[in-house]
Amino acid sequence: MLRRVSIVNWKMLVRVLGWLLLIEAIFMGFPLLASAIYREPIMPFVTAILITLGVGLFATFCVKPHRYDMGKREGFLLTALVWVVFSLFGTIPFMAVENAATFTDAFFEAMSGFTTTGVSTFADTESLPYGIHLWRSLMQWLGGMGIILFTLAVLPMLNSSGGMQMFNAEVTGITHEKLRPRVSSTAKRLWLVYFLLTVLLFILYVVGPMNCFDSLCHAFSTMSTGGFSTRGEVLERYNSLYVKIVTTVFMFIGGVNFALIFRASTGHFRSVWHNEVFRLYVAVCLVMFVVIDISLILNPAVEHSVENYTVNPLFQVVSTISSTGYAVSGINSWGAFPLGVLVLMMLVGACAGSTSGGAKLDRVLVLFKNSHNELTRCIYPNRILPVEVNHQIIPTDVINKVLVFIALYVMVIVDGALLLTLCGGSLRDSAFAAFACVSNSGLDSSISPNGGLYTSVSDGGKWILSLMMLTGRLEIFTVLLIFTPRFWKR
Repeated sequence: MLRRVSIVNWKMLVRVLGWLLLIEAIFMGFPLLASAIYREPIMPFVTAILITLGVGLFATFCVKPHRYDMGKREGFLLTALVWVVFSLFGTIPFMAVENAATFTDAFFEAMSGFTTTGVSTFADTESLPYGIHLWRSLMQWLGGMGIILFTLAVLPMLNSSGGMQMFNAEVTGITHEKLRPRVSSTAKRLWLVYFLLTVLLFILYVVGPMNCFDSLCHAFSTMSTGGFSTRGEVLERYNSLYVKIVTTVFMFIGGVNFALIFRASTGHFRSVWHNEVFRLYVAVCLVMFVVIDISLILNPAVEHSVENYTVNPLFQVVSTISSTGYAVSGINSWGAFPLGVLVLMMLVGACAGSTSGGAKLDRVLVLFKNSHNELTRCIYPNRILPVEVNHQIIPTDVINKVLVFIALYVMVIVDGALLLTLCGGSLRDSAFAAFACVSNSGLDSSISPNGGLYTSVSDGGKWILSLMMLTGRLEIFTVLLIFTPRFWKR
């Protein structure tokens, strides 16, 4: 009798997850080193490394797949599973330290880190051990460019085994641009740019008022637009205009499509400015800065100073649109209008192909142009009006996908907010928490109705928000597709 072949190559999936766990165990060595240097207990990370390494080795060498191919189905499954698996093993250090977090809080923290959301359940982050601080920042740095993308860079063998499916499932945007014919080569180029920018930011922080450790952690968090900090007051603790300006520049860079940054690094600066989405990104930042600045000037509750009218509003605009989530002091006194503008920017996000969250400006641009065309057709019904971005006509199926994405994006926020109300949250807090987690923005204790509301969310609510963070990071389709019955049919 012929053996029945599974519709999913599970053994190959498990083996690849084993490779990924070995990579995660290697990265856990850095916070272990930090704990040893600062004479903290090293057993939390020793335990985490041994468990992660053991499971990774077992999955890699003891699971023998009958075939080594991976198709679209495996690509989507692996992309979703790796974020969950990384978060599961990433919880171990949080649960092994003194004053350990519960499993729910630890998983929430890990998922928030890897998805670069940046919200936290720790009431006093400043009292955390050095090793935990570095692990939180390192999680965000890994998740910023993408775990799968890193895997494709270090495991070129996946290039011919579902690599393109995984690349498309994880990389954000309406289209996925390859810099090189091979997916692994593209992944290497993107990670190289990401790494070099992080090193440059670290150097700029070190020459300022930050110490070496804080500079490293903030370089990881800022470049990934994640927003975790070693300080309770984040960057305000340093009271440095230099730190704010440097952070603003690199948060802005983090919101740019990294394919454009790579082209700029090779001397093709014109292609960057000629990119329509990049110009829109610059325009939105400048317009929102002017709008918020005017509202602050007219607001008597805001302290009148040059910094409050120049650096602070620009810093906050870039922090919000890039989904980094850093906040300036006194933001709650800005009034309802500026905060409403910031919430709108949380929805929009920055460029596709960047480390930012949100719906992405690429989709907003397509939505705006398509809406303009439909209004024009009401007057001239026979006119042919294609949607063009960067002098290229956007296919109808891509436009439809953008429209569906926007609709699903709003539906996920609404459904998540309603589920959170069942867990005991108020409608206002639930709506903001759902919105912030789907958009992967860390503006929780800054502009939310109740500062630090994630510390008081029920366990059920934290699991819902964890799923929403994953859904937002993988841009809706990858996660929702797995829950459709047709996905599991032959």
